[in-house]
Amino acid sequence: MTIDTVRTICRALPDATEDIKWEHDLVFSVGGKMFAVVRLEPPHTVAFKCTPEAFAELIERDGIIPAPYLARAMWVQDQGVAEPLDRRELAQLIRGSYDLVLAKLPKRRRPVAPAKAGSPARDVNPAKEPAKTTTFNAVTAETAKRKPKSSRRSLRARR
Repeated sequence: MTIDTVRTICRALPDATEDIKWEHDLVFSVGGKMFAVVRLEPPHTVAFKCTPEAFAELIERDGIIPAPYLARAMWVQDQGVAEPLDRRELAQLIRGSYDLVLAKLPKRRRPVAPAKAGSPARDVNPAKEPAKTTTFNAVTAETAKRKPKSSRRSLRARR
């Protein structure tokens, strides 16, 4: 397994970006959050996030360790650019890492899903869309129910 193979797997995911961080690590992110890291200097390693169950299972294998500095967040590190993992398994694990990170992103930072095939595309024209107004403000309604502080003080003074 080569760095280019890992790069191909990661770049195939929607809105995945790559960046070099810490001078020698190739970092793959979605929405600004990392989902995989490849060390560019020998010995080449790859690290990715996984579920707690997969974490426990993977660290039992030879060549896979808890990722330094990231193990508390359930990251594992393959110490030989996927030697203990074949390409298909690594692709599934990286996709799982991507999905875990994507699920934690706020909706505004998630990639926009493409329209499904066969579904009619909605024509969104801001000029034709009605203005959205809020007619009820929950904070204002809750505040209106409260008594003013001065009346609370006067009640305490009467006691």
